[in-house]
Amino acid sequence: MSRTQTHAPSREDFAALLSETYGDDEAFEGSVVKGRVVAIEKDMAVIDVGLKTEGRVALKEFTNHGRDPAPGLGDEVEVYLERIENALGEAVLSRDKARREESWVKLEQAFEKNEKVEGVIFNQVKGGFTVDLDGAVAFLPRSQVDIRPVRDVAPLMNVPQPFQILKMDRRRGNIVVSRRTVLEESRAEQRHEIVANLAEGQVVDGTVKNLTDYGAFVDLGGIDGLLHVTDIAWRRVNHPGEVLTIGQQVKVRIIKINHETHRISLGMKQLQEDPWSNIETRYSVNQKLRGRVTNIADYGAFVELEPGIEGLIHVSEMSWTKKNVHPGKIVSTSQEVEVQVLEVDSAKRRISLGLKQTLQNPWEGFLERHPIGSTVEGEVKNKTEFGLFIGLDGDVDGMVHLSDLDWTRPGEQAIEDYKKGDRVSAKVLDVDVEKERIAIGIKQLASDPFAARKTGEEGAAGATEGGDLRKGGVVTCEVLEVKDGGLEVKIAGTDLTTFIKRNELARDRGDQRPERFSVGEKVDARIVQFDRRARKVAVSIKALEVAEEKEAIAQYGSADSGASLGDILGAALKAREQKK
Repeated sequence: MSRTQTHAPSREDFAALLSETYGDDEAFEGSVVKGRVVAIEKDMAVIDVGLKTEGRVALKEFTNHGRDPAPGLGDEVEVYLERIENALGEAVLSRDKARREESWVKLEQAFEKNEKVEGVIFNQVKGGFTVDLDGAVAFLPRSQVDIRPVRDVAPLMNVPQPFQILKMDRRRGNIVVSRRTVLEESRAEQRHEIVANLAEGQVVDGTVKNLTDYGAFVDLGGIDGLLHVTDIAWRRVNHPGEVLTIGQQVKVRIIKINHETHRISLGMKQLQEDPWSNIETRYSVNQKLRGRVTNIADYGAFVELEPGIEGLIHVSEMSWTKKNVHPGKIVSTSQEVEVQVLEVDSAKRRISLGLKQTLQNPWEGFLERHPIGSTVEGEVKNKTEFGLFIGLDGDVDGMVHLSDLDWTRPGEQAIEDYKKGDRVSAKVLDVDVEKERIAIGIKQLASDPFAARKTGEEGAAGATEGGDLRKGGVVTCEVLEVKDGGLEVKIAGTDLTTFIKRNELARDRGDQRPERFSVGEKVDARIVQFDRRARKVAVSIKALEVAEEKEAIAQYGSADSGASLGDILGAALKAREQKK
């Protein structure tokens, strides 16, 4: 006896039965199906989609945020079948997902054809807003809301309006739309029509719509034109707000129209007479007048001479003495100043002005107060490799060249005696007004020790202060420093210093010892070298002793006298002391 074998039906068997019952073309899970409303229970609609069980859908899903009516009993509706049966034995249905599926198909077609779609802004999110495109939710970036930033978006919420789809990604469920693109396209059409009715040179009325640092936007009745700040008035206008206010009615002239970009340039000053016409009849070179500083730049200051007429004081014409100083440290905005006209160029619409020309040239003034040869006093302002700069009265500087610091020492050595801030006296050597230079000297305050002078009776054996400054002359020297190699001495009565070598300290070798002498001691010596051109002097005690010995022998050492050499030298030294 055979038995028929039975087993529990599988999910595939159930699907096969459904397929037999409803046909292969019927939609199943994950698709949109048609159904009929068989009951309304509270806020839910019971829908029969032809399966053995019904499903429930919230009525609000059918109303589409209050824009559509709710379905009634017996109405046929389309819903999305998520699952055939849930834990309660009901079909899981969704009207929102059904509408979203329908919308995606329509939106993809519109995106391919670059057509506009209608939607409703219903919520604000980070970076923008969400838009309902008949069931599909799109993102509207804040930058794509309007042509200009919108402060209050409340009037745009929940209002059906057109959008342009910028990007779609069905796999990720992303849609990006733009309201700005639609407005720009509409505006471009309006602008084209308005621009076609305008012409360059035409005078039109407009309303100031917006003010910026560089100008004002004027509404010409549906299209904006730019009134640049330089075209508002002939005079300098630093900001349009000085002349215009938002909402003000103005009359302007159309200067230029760009038909490709629809940009319109406007002017107000063009409706007034140009103040630069016949400018040469009102301003002439060297004319002095007063004006008001309107603007300060790195290269100079602008001065308004009359409304619409400005001249430039270049930084080099602002001060006689303040070089490389910013103009703002010499004049200030709105300050009234006296200027002199240096140049008038009507073609370039430029007037060059000078400020320093209205003041006395400080080098001329200095020369009047301090003629060449006079003595001046000032403070060391700077030390350079070629000399000292001394600040003098009248806010001018004088320069002491290295060669004018000291008569006897090299300039490189003498300059070390000075430091910044020292007060010094000097003699005016030269004033070059044209080159703005003053030469002064410190050494000229003393006489040149090498200058030619009368030496008195030649051949005198005695030494004198200041001495007989010639080769062979006898001078008195003061010991400044005792060294192993000799003595550093100064010729009394002069600024001359020299060095007596060890072998020139005495005639006798045993007396050629520097330690025999002390600082401050005065000794007599004979000049063995005196070169004015090379400014060199050399003295020798040994040479003086040898000369005195010869002179004594000649005077006291005759053969008939019978005197010894000691007697002769003693007599010579005695005569020398008496002469001193």
